[in-house]
Amino acid sequence: MYFTSFRNVQSKLATTGLFHFARQNTKGGKMTDNTVTPTAHGPISNLFARRLQCAGGAKEDYSCEFGSAKYFALCGFGGILSCGITHTAVVPLDLVKCRIQVDPAKYGNIINGFKVTIAEGGVRGLGLGWAPTLIGYSMQGLCKFGFYEVFKNLYSNLLGEEKTFLWRTSLYLAASASAEFFADIALCPMESVKVRMQTKPGFSKTLREGFPKIKGEEGWNGFYKGLVPLWSRQIPYTMMKFACFERTVEALYKFVVPKPRSECNKAEQLMVTFTAGYIAGVFCAIVSHPADTIVSKLNNDAGSNFVDAAKSLGLKGMWKGLFPRIIMIGTLTALQWFIYDSVKVAFRLPRPPPPEMPESLKKKLGVN
Repeated sequence: MYFTSFRNVQSKLATTGLFHFARQNTKGGKMTDNTVTPTAHGPISNLFARRLQCAGGAKEDYSCEFGSAKYFALCGFGGILSCGITHTAVVPLDLVKCRIQVDPAKYGNIINGFKVTIAEGGVRGLGLGWAPTLIGYSMQGLCKFGFYEVFKNLYSNLLGEEKTFLWRTSLYLAASASAEFFADIALCPMESVKVRMQTKPGFSKTLREGFPKIKGEEGWNGFYKGLVPLWSRQIPYTMMKFACFERTVEALYKFVVPKPRSECNKAEQLMVTFTAGYIAGVFCAIVSHPADTIVSKLNNDAGSNFVDAAKSLGLKGMWKGLFPRIIMIGTLTALQWFIYDSVKVAFRLPRPPPPEMPESLKKKLGVN
């Protein structure tokens, strides 16, 4: 039922022409030459086109054109792998983190949390909730990374080449927020099942048992009552994740890496990706932690709402479990970007280098 609903959402998005619109930018029904570059699949932003040219990659080196349907589809596939694999891999740490947030008196800190969890459920108990994690975060990754690329190209087309460069941080923030809005709708039902499995004693040990149990007791509202706090956690998290990553990559190549990106081999480029991803992950964890704690508390307490959960926790309680979350999210984000970029390399997708000021803007500003 959940998967059918998600496919319907995908179908409606496709019907609205979101992917098609992302590859087109019209002005009065005509294409604006100063904004986009025509391709076989529709126009793409001139800034991205020039960045690809600067990267030195010949057209035949790529498996598809930037901005094509295949490009966006493979980006979505990269998102499935990056989010699904990494979130499932850190389920034990996520389990302990959630339990510390919901019952700090019992679980205390991360070390004691692991001791208590193993004592109660054995080592196998550390994997509780892996199935909804794998499914939910795979669907979230599809939307998060796939739609980010869609919205980034769409908004860049609307802004034009010069404004895209000048307002690039705002572009990254807007594109990532737009993508995460849809990603959380896909994630929310599985997140609801996962949190209850991990924090509510006796609730359920399997997804097969937990999903119909919530449906029977609370209806569909039980799956989506945590959507607003999930948005409040994930949208700031994702905005920081993408904007901080993009600007960190730019800074690393400019101030740290001793040679241009075009002269770096694939392994060196992926190492820069991993480093930038970890730095972004630390900031992500801090920005989104209070809302993450509220989500855990909300899904654990039946009948509660966002305000009740926040009042119950208090300001200090919202920061419980921050240290394990910094470790988890820092590693998680670094690995996600590494896997995502590796998928692009493996499928020979266009990977534009860090942005440079357009020549037209240099002339206007008198910059050499």
